[in-house]
Amino acid sequence: MKRLYQVALATLAYSLADSSLLAAADNAAKPSIIVIVADDLGYGDLGFQGGKDVPTPHIDSIAQSGVRFTDGYVTGVVCSPTRAGLLTGRYQQRFGHEFNPGGVDQTTGTQVGLPLTESTVADALKKAGYKTALVGKWHLGSDEKFRPQQRGFDEFYGFLGGAHPYVPNDKNTAGGGPIYRGNEEVESPAHLTEAFGKEAAAFVEREKGHPFYLQLTFNAVHNPLQPDAEHLARFEKISDPKRRAYAGLLSGLDDAVGQVLKAVRESGQEENTLIFFISDNGGPQQGNGSNNAPLSGDKATVLEGGIRVPFVLQWKGKIPAGSVYKQPVISLDIPATAVALAGGSLGSADRPVDGVNLIPFVTGKNNAAPHESLFWRAGPQHAIRRGNYKLRQQADGGPKLFDVVADVAEQKDLSAAHPELVEELSAAYSAWDQELAKPLWQGRQGGRKPNAAQRAARTERRATANAADAGKPKQTTSVN
Repeated sequence: MKRLYQVALATLAYSLADSSLLAAADNAAKPSIIVIVADDLGYGDLGFQGGKDVPTPHIDSIAQSGVRFTDGYVTGVVCSPTRAGLLTGRYQQRFGHEFNPGGVDQTTGTQVGLPLTESTVADALKKAGYKTALVGKWHLGSDEKFRPQQRGFDEFYGFLGGAHPYVPNDKNTAGGGPIYRGNEEVESPAHLTEAFGKEAAAFVEREKGHPFYLQLTFNAVHNPLQPDAEHLARFEKISDPKRRAYAGLLSGLDDAVGQVLKAVRESGQEENTLIFFISDNGGPQQGNGSNNAPLSGDKATVLEGGIRVPFVLQWKGKIPAGSVYKQPVISLDIPATAVALAGGSLGSADRPVDGVNLIPFVTGKNNAAPHESLFWRAGPQHAIRRGNYKLRQQADGGPKLFDVVADVAEQKDLSAAHPELVEELSAAYSAWDQELAKPLWQGRQGGRKPNAAQRAARTERRATANAADAGKPKQTTSVN
């Protein structure tokens, strides 16, 4: 009997060890995923986008080593809504996160943030065996129940609000709240951009050999324009002081991205790590000196300059280097791709995910378009893109139709020439709109209350008036 008991114990121990080895092997085969998000970056500011005055070799290297999406979009016209979609893989309007948080939930009277009804990509990847971290800007709720470590992230280093000074104890800039490590307040670093790069690089090195998900959400190049002296000195030849300060911030951002890429490379993880880079929305050109050329419009609008962003993906050995993908994609596809590769699941039957796994499309295994249509809604302004055509509605005036492949600057309204397309796209948008929730709060569309819609309409009028100057940055009002 004793002998049988010993045999049973040995068999159980062997089975457990075998299961552990299989689990370890399974985890080792899963790719790590890094999602880098810039803040208020201009569409035309990076080298791979045609930018000339600010070298961005590190960010450019992601495009050179992987795929550049010419028609890459985000779901929001301002910061927090895009981030809500990026974390959930669902259009944020489906669960009422249509505006930046800045007040209270109209249904509960409590402080607002990413609704607790929604699961996140970090939740899904944590269940799939990933170590998860968020470094940088959060902007999805500051109450403890909304914070990163309550939303699937094992680690957090950054700030909770929508903007923050880059340097500590700056008397000319609003506070921005504490810097946190987890839930503990810590001392502010000498410069946030560099600190976020170092923190992210350290996480990459620490998690070598284990699958991880890192969301690195810089506040650069959002206002306030506070580059460090070293990076500012690189651009003495730029005469405009705002553009020069912006260039210094962007150069610092590029170097911080370079720190992370170096950590991936030197830890031997390049061929098993996906690296995405996007901006959360278009640049507020007059506000921070960014450049959305050749697009019209700015942050806080559904013009291309507000929603089309630099969008690149690197996965060495899997995605052909230097490739270009021209079908429309959207930031919702990033979490969908991550979870698919991890073998996890995101969303549910009653909360379906809108994003798709991009890997079959960029590797040529699927030649169809990833999406039949893409949609946007931000208060009274909205848009739909289907194929080459985009129908948009601003706060004033009727719908306008553009071929945004032939006319990327949206200068030639085709609505009178193609009323059948206007009708088709209007019906498709209305059907989508019927699926959405009412906004949970009427906070800020941008930094100034209450009339972002009117500012967006003014932006459109300026863009139209400057049609002959479509290749230059449009000067518009900044919003946060």
